[in-house]
This record gives sequence, C-alpha cells and structure tokens, in this order.
Amino acid sequence: MRVGVTKEIKNHEYRVGLTPGGVSALVRAGHAVMVEANAGTGVGFADEMYVKAGGRIIATAAEIFSWAEMIVKVKEPQPVEYRQLRPGQILFTYLHLAPDLEQTKGLIASDCVAIAYETVTDDHGGLPLLKPMSEVAGRMSIQAGAHALEKAQGGLGVLLSGVPGVPPARVLVLGGGVVGLNAARMAIGLGAQVTIMDISLPRLTQIDNDFGPRLMTEVSTREHIAAHLPEADLVIGGVLIPGAAAPKLITRDMLSLMRPGSVIVDVAIDQGGCLETARPTTHQEPTYVVDGVVHYCVANMPGGVARTSTLALTNATLPFVLQLANKGYQSALKENHHLAKGLNIHRGTVAYEAVARDLGYTYEPVAL
Repeated sequence: MRVGVTKEIKNHEYRVGLTPGGVSALVRAGHAVMVEANAGTGVGFADEMYVKAGGRIIATAAEIFSWAEMIVKVKEPQPVEYRQLRPGQILFTYLHLAPDLEQTKGLIASDCVAIAYETVTDDHGGLPLLKPMSEVAGRMSIQAGAHALEKAQGGLGVLLSGVPGVPPARVLVLGGGVVGLNAARMAIGLGAQVTIMDISLPRLTQIDNDFGPRLMTEVSTREHIAAHLPEADLVIGGVLIPGAAAPKLITRDMLSLMRPGSVIVDVAIDQGGCLETARPTTHQEPTYVVDGVVHYCVANMPGGVARTSTLALTNATLPFVLQLANKGYQSALKENHHLAKGLNIHRGTVAYEAVARDLGYTYEPVAL
C-alpha cells in the first residue's frame, strides 16, 4: 500500500503521524511511504531519518494526497486538507466529528474512508488510541491550570501546593476516566487538595481503593458540582462519551458561583467541551475570561509536549496502521471488530452512530 504522512498544520501542532521507526516497519512489510518535508522536525525527526528508514521525502502535501492510498495523521484534517482527499482514500487520524459539522460535511463530500483513532476500542472496553493522549492531556491539565492560576495570567495568584502555614489549592476533577485519573494523580503529587467526581459508583470505589484518603470522591450531579464551585481554585473537565459530544456539566449561570480568577481547564474541548462557555483555543492564545473565570480550552493540548506525545501515540497506532496497510481497510475492519469501531465516515455516509445522532445524519452502518 502507498502510505502518506503529511506535516500537521494546526496552530502549534508539531506531532507527526509516523516516526522513522514506523516508516521502517511499513517498508519492511512491503509498503511504500511518502513523508512531507519537515513533517517530523518539530519533534526531532529530521528528513534524513525518514530516508534512512526507507521513506521518500516529498516537498508538498498536495503530492502526498494525490499519491497515497492511506493518509496517516495526528489531528483532524483542516479544510485545505479534506478538500484534497480522494474517493476511497483511507484517512487514519483523530477526527472528533460530533462537535464539528463542517469537517463532517467535508469528509462526506470527499467520498473517503475516515477511521478515527478516538473510537477504536479494545477487549477491556477502553479506547487504546485515545488513552495515551488522554494520559498526556490529563497530566498537562494540572500544569496548565497551575500556570493559569498565576496572577500575571489572570488567575487568583494561588500556588497549588500552598506552603507551610498556607493551605493548598482546591482542585475539582470532573470525570474519573483516563484524563481525570491522571489529572488527579498530578494534582495530588503537587500537594493540592483534590476531589474527583464521576457518575459511576464502581469507578469511584476503584479510585478510592487506589488512592485512599489522599483523594476525595463524590458522585457527579449538577447539585454536587455547584456545591464545590465556590471553593474550587481549579476545575478540570475530563468527561468523555466515546464519539459523542461532551455533556455540558457547567452552565453559564454556574460560573457566577466561582471566584474571579479561578480557572477551568476543559480537556473535553475536542468533543465540544463540558462547559457551556467553552470554545476552542490554541497554544498561541490558550485562555480567555468569562465572568471573571479563566478558561483554558486548547483543543490539541498534547501538541504542547509534542515529542512525548508523538512517541506515546505512535506506540499505540502503528499496529493498526500495519493492519490497514497489510490487509486493506475492508479485510482489516472485518477481521478486527475493535478497529471497525473506528470507522466514522464511509464513502459519503456517516458510519458511527453517536456522530450521526449528534449532527442529525442518518446512521448507516457498514456491512463488512
């Protein structure tokens, strides 16, 4: 198969879809790989490393889109990219379609086969291609939130750990999944007072067993969240419904309960955000203020630590890339029902139920 890797063009996005090691694995399996010039330089992978691995360096993305049978990326295609997709061409990347009608329209119009990292499943009910970036984002959310709490950034001027004689900051984590657990672990490590909320009592029991008295747990309801907001210095939004738009857990009215200078980091922004006041931001301008509350809503948080993120992501994605390249998408999806869960758009139709529901399309499952 002809596999193409393009340079990411989203604001301050330096990750790359394949490492030189990944290219080498594909070439050894008999595939041809084209990599856009400088696609990996932002994370320390020079063009020469890809050439040594057996890939070809191509000057422009347009050449790769016109040549490749499968495009491997990191972030969702931007308009200039999805307009270059061809009928039947495989796109394997993060998509996050539920809050993004324009991208969905563009992928449908392209007649491509779009497989989303974030909805591929595993035998344990997890999301193996989302997990590594959720781990990164959960941990980053605390350092981003701690920075935003500094007075010069518009925050309260609070140190998460406190100091002797001064109490630590209060951190509220919404969601006990991968993001929430990693955020809680980081916040506890910095000495903050942490409460984590989730709708699943078994999940909270598991978290309580793991952390003991270092972490407070509470069932997530609108009333319980509202009760914590007046005292929270930092709120982390880490909820996820696979493939679907995130639920709005904090409304505009609820912001009035928070103190001016408190901070909310909405890690769920890729799926539309769990704040009613959320809108995507970039690493260049990561925050904005609504009703005195600092909002951090960067839609590609792991891109801020691009080398770590690229290595973690490609460790997870490469086996699936090889399956698609070795067998073709139809056989690969037929043989691997977990990979088949990643199919979101198929030849002009919406093939993922949550995306179809949230965007008002007819759900058209693909018979493999």
